[in-house]
Amino acid sequence: MNVVHGVTLQGIKALKVEVEVEITGGLFVIAVVGLPDASVKEARERVRAALRSLGVSVKGRVAVNLAPADSPKEGALLDLPIAVGIAHAKGEIRVPGPTLFMGELALDGRVRRVRGAVPAALLARDLGFPLFVPEGNAREVSLVKGVRAWQVGHIRELFAHLRGQSQLKVIEQAEEATGDPEPDPDFSDIKGQVAAKRALEIAAAGHHNVLLTGSPGSGKTLLARALKDILPPLSDEEMMEVLLVRSTVGLPLDSSRRRPFRAIHHTSSTISVCGGGTNLRPGEVSLAHRGVLFLDEFTEFRRDLLESLRQPLEDGFISVSRASGSVTYPARVLFVAACNPCPCGFLGDPVEPCRCSPSAVDRYRRKMSGPILDRIDLCVTVPRLTPDELVQAEGQGGESSTRVRERVLRAREVQWDRWKNLGYQCNAELPEKALRKQVRLDLDGRRFLKDVAGRIRLSGRGISRVLKVARTIADLAGEENLSTVHLAEALAFREGGDLPWDR
Repeated sequence: MNVVHGVTLQGIKALKVEVEVEITGGLFVIAVVGLPDASVKEARERVRAALRSLGVSVKGRVAVNLAPADSPKEGALLDLPIAVGIAHAKGEIRVPGPTLFMGELALDGRVRRVRGAVPAALLARDLGFPLFVPEGNAREVSLVKGVRAWQVGHIRELFAHLRGQSQLKVIEQAEEATGDPEPDPDFSDIKGQVAAKRALEIAAAGHHNVLLTGSPGSGKTLLARALKDILPPLSDEEMMEVLLVRSTVGLPLDSSRRRPFRAIHHTSSTISVCGGGTNLRPGEVSLAHRGVLFLDEFTEFRRDLLESLRQPLEDGFISVSRASGSVTYPARVLFVAACNPCPCGFLGDPVEPCRCSPSAVDRYRRKMSGPILDRIDLCVTVPRLTPDELVQAEGQGGESSTRVRERVLRAREVQWDRWKNLGYQCNAELPEKALRKQVRLDLDGRRFLKDVAGRIRLSGRGISRVLKVARTIADLAGEENLSTVHLAEALAFREGGDLPWDR
């Protein structure tokens, strides 16, 4: 029995696959067993043609077992280990000890790029195995620290390396990227909008969800994109989580510590947003993990899609289940939504009159998902600036994103020191039990919150989120104790100030 090792993907994790090969006499056939999907079964023809291009003929009955047999195997990344296993069984090459191989084979023996190189590199590092990957995956493998890996352009080069005739190129660890090819809008470039900027600063400091409401052209999308630039950089652990998701989908990777920003169109399907499909791939909400998920034209999204976002907004992960299995993907996102105040978009506009009837505004309001609104911490109106205000604002852009980000970083450091023993990074992640123990109010604060919560009919979740936002406001101010001032600002943003409807 001849055994080499490959990998398959289960969610964002790589699973080691033992490729067992046995060659016996008889008519030629390659039989692959061990729950292979269609792409793995098709490897038979790709492997045979690639080996033939090297002058290696495959005769007789070839049995290929992919163990463990009870785990589904998917994708073409098992082409290379199957080819190596057959050549090893025929005595053409020798594999020195446990080694991981991954890659798709072309008919002429070229090794093509595959999905999942980062999970495979992490698996190889944990097992202590050397790793051989396609040239097209070398960049993403170089982002993983502590793995021994070589890049393969053609199966001929790999066989020469294993025979000791030549050496493949070792994959060196990549240097961290500096700069940003697509700079984000700076806060100082956005005229006015003091309340919206304040809301985004609080959101960035405590990882709170935001709803921006305003007329067309008021700058909602610009503000949402500017939010990315005031968020703290990714930590090593967070960066690896982001790389894992992107590698699983097959998206380009880099070593930048900037957080993801994913903008979803309102025509997107539930599968594209939440994940799923034949191979249970991650969706946009997982691609935005540790970053910003932006829904423009919030009221135009289908109700079922919005309802499917409940779990990730509450728990930080999303479970995708199909008949073929179930996978859980990370989805800790900072949720930002933007919408117009009415169908025509000009309700409350200081210049353009609204042309909508009260019943039309009411129908428009009902498009909002109540459970999703209950998970939004900060609601703010973004008024359209008049020409006079725009002219007066020239040269008065306000603070830069750099200065705002410095305050955000200080607040995040305070939160990290406070919650690290409990396993949380920021105020928004606190569960109810920890919140009751750790966030305490004085007598005046309790009376104030009780009075306001009763008048505006806050739910239990709403009260918890107000306390978390108030805690973040206090952290930004550098104050340890919560006061009625912090609670008042949190409640004002919770209710949206002058939003054109009651929540």
